[in-house]
Amino acid sequence: MPDIDPATRTELEAATFRALVHHLMEKRPDAQNIDLMNLAGFCRNCLSRWYQEAAEAKGVSLSKDAAREIVYGMPYADWVAKHQTEASVEKKAAFEVAFRENVGEKR
Repeated sequence: MPDIDPATRTELEAATFRALVHHLMEKRPDAQNIDLMNLAGFCRNCLSRWYQEAAEAKGVSLSKDAAREIVYGMPYADWVAKHQTEASVEKKAAFEVAFRENVGEKR
């Protein structure tokens, strides 16, 4: 692993996170969360949950809705209305398995 000081590593990780969010929100809003979860074991909602958990670990109170708005760039309901499509029965069944394996029981 390259010798990178901790502050620079944090800046690089933050830039990488911003690039991932930009890619998912601006370049590929057509990539459905259910497809991401089924293929990769995480989705935009996971990113917002990880953001919220990181904030809480630093003593910053952040609601689920606020964390989602940070990741989605708009209220979650607005994003769903604009981009989310109905999933097939097969995708929904695969999602239940992927969610259990990667996140745990539904929250």
